[in-house]
Amino acid sequence: MEYTEANPLTLTQKSSCACGEHDAEGFPELDVRVIPHAIRHATIFGALDSLAVGSGLVIIANHAPLPLLAQVDQRYRDGAFEITYLTEGPEEWKVQFRREA
Repeated sequence: MEYTEANPLTLTQKSSCACGEHDAEGFPELDVRVIPHAIRHATIFGALDSLAVGSGLVIIANHAPLPLLAQVDQRYRDGAFEITYLTEGPEEWKVQFRREA
């Protein structure tokens, strides 16, 4: 299947790729601490854009992701995501994004 605007790629919990691996139960986790700062938010937005309704993603950060959450609010004004803090510091924050629309 080819990516087009009418046919976007989606992130699913179970992969059908040939590698033989699959995601664990629950939403996949993206540890953003290992992503270079210059591309961190772009990487997160790429992952969020790929989520189908009902699926989700958990990001792991080393600080409260308030600037990211402000950007998410601006970028997805239609209430596309339910956002829940799973862990709130002091050394690790986990934030769950669940696609609502």
